[in-house]
Amino acid sequence: MKNFGIDLWSNKNFLIENGEIKLNYKSMPSLIEIINEIREKNVKGPTILRFPHLIKKQILTLYNYFEKAINDNNYHGKFQAVFPLKVNQFPAVVEAITIKGKEYNYGLEAGSKAELILAMAKTPKEANITVNGFKDEEMITLGFIAAQSGHNITITIEGLNELETIIEVAKKSTLKVPNIGIRIRLHSAGSGVWAKSGGMDAKFGLTSTEILEAIKLLKEANLLENFTMIHFHIGSQMSDIAPLKKALREAGHIYAELKMMGADALKSINIGGGLAVEYDQHENSTARNYSIDEFSSSVVFLLGDIMNNKGVEHPDIFTESGRFIVASHAVLVTPVLELFSQDYQEKSLDFKELNPPLVEELRELNQLLTNANCIEYLHDALDHMESLFTLFDLGYIDLQDRSNAEILVHNIIKKALYLKSSNPTNELEQLQNKLQERYLINASIFQSLPDYWGLGQHFPVMPIHHLNTTPLRAASLWDITCDSDGEIEFNPERPLYLHDINIDEDDYFLAFFNVGAYQETLGMQHNLFSHPNEYTIEIDDNGYKITNEIESNNILDILDDIGYNTEEILNKLKSDINNSTFITEQEKFDTLSKLEIFLHQNGYLRTTN
Repeated sequence: MKNFGIDLWSNKNFLIENGEIKLNYKSMPSLIEIINEIREKNVKGPTILRFPHLIKKQILTLYNYFEKAINDNNYHGKFQAVFPLKVNQFPAVVEAITIKGKEYNYGLEAGSKAELILAMAKTPKEANITVNGFKDEEMITLGFIAAQSGHNITITIEGLNELETIIEVAKKSTLKVPNIGIRIRLHSAGSGVWAKSGGMDAKFGLTSTEILEAIKLLKEANLLENFTMIHFHIGSQMSDIAPLKKALREAGHIYAELKMMGADALKSINIGGGLAVEYDQHENSTARNYSIDEFSSSVVFLLGDIMNNKGVEHPDIFTESGRFIVASHAVLVTPVLELFSQDYQEKSLDFKELNPPLVEELRELNQLLTNANCIEYLHDALDHMESLFTLFDLGYIDLQDRSNAEILVHNIIKKALYLKSSNPTNELEQLQNKLQERYLINASIFQSLPDYWGLGQHFPVMPIHHLNTTPLRAASLWDITCDSDGEIEFNPERPLYLHDINIDEDDYFLAFFNVGAYQETLGMQHNLFSHPNEYTIEIDDNGYKITNEIESNNILDILDDIGYNTEEILNKLKSDINNSTFITEQEKFDTLSKLEIFLHQNGYLRTTN
């Protein structure tokens, strides 16, 4: 995995220079200098860095490739897009989307009442709002209010009962009727983990029979002129483009048939989301088999071809690709707190005046190891280790002798790995994978990477510095939750190798990339670890500026969020200290002062790292 696969997943957003990972944009700051500046303010724990220029880049990429496909294929419809708020509703993200996307009339999609209110408040009037998901009369009425307020809003019905509710609201209200869309249930299914979003067993959408009934109801209610869109979605993070092409053919024919049946106001096909992001950092396991160029060209060509054959005007094309827009903008940076095999450092050796002969031989092997003899000496060391274990079991050497032997053999293996790093033998590679290091990170996988825990979704991970040396330690990552599932295990098929760092002497930071989609909205407060500190980084030609500083919730805020009376808790703790008979008044004061500080800090560990 050369350079942690940065050429595979980074989309040229990041590069490695002088041993550090840098933003490939304007003044090109490094992540380590940004993190060091933030940590000068005594900020501890994991940190989310947001880069809004990457959101703008993805919006621009999406629109440019669809415009290119429209021009190349002589397509007569327009391209329009909305961002699904469920992907990331955090204020800094929505602000960046609406500001950076304004020139393209980039809109928002809502799937709940709260999201609809947010969309109504944040969407520019020239842009679109689409509303998906199950709805009651209140939510549908909100859609009417949005239309009356001047928004170009489309309510997509997921079932005939929702259409009946729209008709009832229209009858008893003087508010403007919004555009109406119909989610169609396709026979075609998607690919990947989220394939069940499509197909005949999908959660959402109307069957052919229900679509025909919907058209009948719209005509009877004189609302056919409000029916402007059909919508389908065959799954998030589509790994294969073939199912999309099949779905496009099916949806295209449904659209053409509805137009020929008299749905004159129908003018748009919403193809949903699904445009995949590359998460894999190994060449043998990529997340998708297509590019954005192929994706946009396929959509435009297939729809144009169907409409031409049917003699139907080309529809406008909508997408709701949220992951593609925001995944890359957020980076989770976390310090490493501990390496769990650092007990094997040479400084822990404690030799006697007279050591067992095999231990003395291991000392000599460790001192004389070279590139020329390292394989031979490695074999000798492993053989001596087995003999020493036998001697220990028989009672001929003591625990200190065994400890010295383990440290020496461990170091001989590490030295051999470094000496042969450019051309390792199969034996060394196997030893490397067996000699795993456990890196304790000051973060919660459940809070910050829930898709890894729930779905096994891998995220690109790498150190943000020390990149001018070769990482050789097969790495498992442990989080600080009290849960054995809080681990990213070493996988020989997708190996992660990190550096052998002495944490007592040097900082070591890991970054997880492409975490801007879904992770924050799905993150859970397992063990009551809250959302990390977050910062927006604005980069220009002269440097960078840190904005939107939002610290992780402190302990009292966390307890308050889940319903505890924090004043009652605080009073109880203070009372227990004040009533203690074993400490002086000064000690009580000092203890209460410490308690006050602790309760107003976040719950992550506050070591020197």
